[in-house]
Amino acid sequence: MTHLVSVITPVHAPSVEYLAGAYDSLVKQDMPDGWGWQWLVQEDGQTGTVAQVLPDDPRISIGGGRPGGPGVARTLALSRVAGDLVKVLDADDQLTAGALARDIAAFDAHPQIGWTTSRVLDLMPDGSTVGWDQDPDGGPISRGAVLAFWQANGYRAQVHPATLCIRRDLLLALGGWMALPASEDTGLLLAASAVSEGYFTREHGLLYRKWPGQVTSQAAHREPIEYEGRMKIIEARAVALASMLPNGLPVTPAA
Repeated sequence: MTHLVSVITPVHAPSVEYLAGAYDSLVKQDMPDGWGWQWLVQEDGQTGTVAQVLPDDPRISIGGGRPGGPGVARTLALSRVAGDLVKVLDADDQLTAGALARDIAAFDAHPQIGWTTSRVLDLMPDGSTVGWDQDPDGGPISRGAVLAFWQANGYRAQVHPATLCIRRDLLLALGGWMALPASEDTGLLLAASAVSEGYFTREHGLLYRKWPGQVTSQAAHREPIEYEGRMKIIEARAVALASMLPNGLPVTPAA
């Protein structure tokens, strides 16, 4: 029996052109014995353009639906998840070599964790990469630590939500991604941190593309009223989970 990592990628029209790079980074993953991956590409809309740019690969599952933003697209893709683990990968980003194998190794070595993250390199428009020099130490991250850091540091997490790999059952128990126009991945990370221990890998696991069309570079992403509203509901959800589940949620390692 082959275990699967289900990689979920939401995509909208401006980022379709980058899907080939994301796919190439998946194909190059060297998976441990007994493991494979499936790629769930979910269009935020129903234009049909996604199928035109992806190869005929049985590991790819393409879906679409009414436009609702990346959180809705990600959560709709959950209906097709077959893996024990769910990995996020934005359409314009790329995994580094060995990223999935390192996630799997962390879960194998630390069966108590519910999620993993890793270091990130920003991929600039000229092809160069820029790192971050304030990453935490590698290893387990205690339950609630990401939430506490985020609260104390102006809504900035010390680990990157775009690198998240999470146990499927934990993801489902948390209701998938938040119904927000943006920051839905941060909301999931903080919710997972509130109820489960995690892990941080010091090796770089993602090339995070910086380009003019990305959602987080738009002025609307930081519009004060909406931004504060997003941050408040993300915090309130995580705090409520931590309060109502003081012992956290149990995790079930893959058989």
